[in-house]
Amino acid sequence: AIMSMVDRYSDRALRVLAVATRTLTSMPFNTKDDDLSTDAKFSACRQNMRLVGLVASIDPDRDGVPESVLAARGAGIRVVMITGDYLKTAIAIAHNVNILQPQDDEATAAVDCAKLRPDGEYLSNPGMDKLTSSIRVFARAKPEDKLEIVKSLQRQGAVTAMTGDGVNDAPALNQANIGVAMGIQGTEVAKGASDMILTDDNFCSIVAAVEKGRVIYAGIQKFVAFIMSVHIAEVMQIFFCIICGVPVMRTPLQILFLILVTDLPPSIALGMEPGESTILQERPRPKDEPVVLMWMWVSMVLNGAVLSVVIILVYLIALMHYCDGQVMQEAIKDLPDYHSKLMDARTVAFISLVWAENIRAYCSRSFNKPIWHDVLGNVNMQKAIIMAQICLYVAVLVPFFSDKILGLRGVDIGAFGWLLALVGPIGSLVLCEACKLITAYQMEQYQQQLALKHLAAASASQYAVAEASQAEFNSNSKGGKAQQTQGDAKFGVLPATSDRPSFDDYDAKKPGATAPRSGLMNSMCACLPGFGSKSSF
Repeated sequence: AIMSMVDRYSDRALRVLAVATRTLTSMPFNTKDDDLSTDAKFSACRQNMRLVGLVASIDPDRDGVPESVLAARGAGIRVVMITGDYLKTAIAIAHNVNILQPQDDEATAAVDCAKLRPDGEYLSNPGMDKLTSSIRVFARAKPEDKLEIVKSLQRQGAVTAMTGDGVNDAPALNQANIGVAMGIQGTEVAKGASDMILTDDNFCSIVAAVEKGRVIYAGIQKFVAFIMSVHIAEVMQIFFCIICGVPVMRTPLQILFLILVTDLPPSIALGMEPGESTILQERPRPKDEPVVLMWMWVSMVLNGAVLSVVIILVYLIALMHYCDGQVMQEAIKDLPDYHSKLMDARTVAFISLVWAENIRAYCSRSFNKPIWHDVLGNVNMQKAIIMAQICLYVAVLVPFFSDKILGLRGVDIGAFGWLLALVGPIGSLVLCEACKLITAYQMEQYQQQLALKHLAAASASQYAVAEASQAEFNSNSKGGKAQQTQGDAKFGVLPATSDRPSFDDYDAKKPGATAPRSGLMNSMCACLPGFGSKSSF
């Protein structure tokens, strides 16, 4: 009856403490026996006690934790909770914070840590790996259990992050790929053993940090993609002029001006992009993945080719207009005052290129979304474009600096030149946006391939565990053992219908990760490449 009452309270996520008394006239053990252990003394004192009652308390989860758990699940992060609470209490907490879903089987998704060490010794590596590969909640955990769980997850190829606050957490913090100590409740020992410190002891901050890290990484990719595409375009343009015998489109000083003054500010602004709202729904990237992916190279070359074609077209028309219908270098040299005429054509191409690259900067804010999506979402981009435009008009309109130093004549090209320069940004806008259709398809294919790789790696890991378990079982049988050890008997063979991770396990719509709670020790790790944590929040 008492245990049923304890279970009833525990099912409501309450921690239950039993209060009992016993009146003693003398100590029930030999006080002069120095060899008597503390456990033995306590065992003697707790005999024939009278139950006074049960005390139930609750430690509510923090605001935002359930939502953060869902976000972590959608990001491909597997969150595992390790707690010292009673199993039923841990299960109830896990349901409250979305670690366990209504459709989850509690018998296979949560376990008492006593099963990790059924005979006082920890299970063999295959048995431990089989257990930790599917369990999301570990209850009644001892400090040393954390270390064994981290080691098991790492053997399966997971990148683990463990959070902790106590002295006993130090070994697990040191073992994890990323040790995260609690900044408020954490001890100095835990902080010293960790790689980083969580200043607010909040699980939500960990998920926010993962999102921020992905935003920064995506910003670096956009920066590289933009700067490479415009430089590829500039190389193509110069190469075309040299090969075809057309006067070189711009001078070395003009090229330097473009790189340092008009290209650099927008590229820096791209590195400060606020990030897309769906970034946490992307698959975790492999640890050895390069910054520039193959589909990004395709995108850069395509957009560079678009810029080149459009600007070359503008340049050829400008040459024909200002150089009396001539476009070849040898013919232009024979024209009277050809320097001024060539300068006018170069000025039109220069203006058109700067405008086109500014449009390209806005297009580069997303690899697969149209330019008008949250077009003003990056304030730094507006500042960069304004700066680039001011520098452009100084370069082509300010006397002496424009014509004597840079070799540009914005005042002399007339209305025709300014209108012709508009062909560059308009053509680049249309064609670069069209290229996004190809890029979007390639991105989708890449995400699908990444998901299949994650699934294959998870299945291979569990298959390897099964093979190792079977090999150990065979070895034990050949050694004349009459029966398997308890761990082998329970976790020895992986049947064909075992609960291997399905593709749905990586679906953001089916969350299942871990949440923080004061007094709990939580461990979070990525299903394959990822992140993790543990502690009081």
